Amino acid sequence: MKRTIILLLITSAVISVNAQEKIIIGKDTLVNQSRVNVKPFYKELIVPGVLVGYGVLGFVNAGVKDVNVAIKSEVNEHVDKQISIDDYTRYLPVVSVYALNVAGIKGKHNYRDLTIITATSSMIMVGSVMGLKSLCRVERPDGSTDNSFPSGHTATAFAGAEILWQEYKDISPWYGFAGYIVATGTGMLRIYNDRHWLTDVAAGAGIGILSTKLAYILHPFIQKQLFGSSEEKKVSVLAMPFYNGQQAGLSAVIKI
Repeated sequence: MKRTIILLLITSAVISVNAQEKIIIGKDTLVNQSRVNVKPFYKELIVPGVLVGYGVLGFVNAGVKDVNVAIKSEVNEHVDKQISIDDYTRYLPVVSVYALNVAGIKGKHNYRDLTIITATSSMIMVGSVMGLKSLCRVERPDGSTDNSFPSGHTATAFAGAEILWQEYKDISPWYGFAGYIVATGTGMLRIYNDRHWLTDVAAGAGIGILSTKLAYILHPFIQKQLFGSSEEKKVSVLAMPFYNGQQAGLSAVIKI
């Protein structure tokens, strides 16, 4: 039975609003009007869009399917022992963001905002991955289950890698590069362990990146809804997504 999947990539724009500048003159306060700058966001959708698009091609293109099968054959022929380290490396990029903050290397956002962004990215990513797994019902290369597409491990790793990139690219791009190397390695291990097809991994990578980019776009709105426009409140938030191949969720503790 042929399935037709229509992928709709919506070109959006990032609207950045400069904070209102208050100028104190004696007892009077003059407030300048906010300036709104609209920057096209479509360029940032190209790479993740191509990755997701390649994953979708696995449903309809014979050549892409042949590549999947060829890689599986190579794996089955040369791999004697599986490596389960990918169950842990998927979390390494996002954990690194918090670790760098603890070490005193601050990124763009404080702990509260960083956790809101991480939680938003995780919810978008997990919802997308679980929804597609239920809809597509692709059998794994090892034949164990029918929830292969897309790769949740890879999506988690790339979502974290994009957070690492966004937070530290202005300090040193090498932090972001390191995150993406770990995420790529996680995806390769999913193929090596015969748990995913190449198209699953490509789609998972694209979904992870897109989820984080959307989280950064939505953050100003979410922040305003949660905390209003008043001065920053003292709020402690700790959140950690989890996904074990079949179940997913988000654990969070908020102290106000």
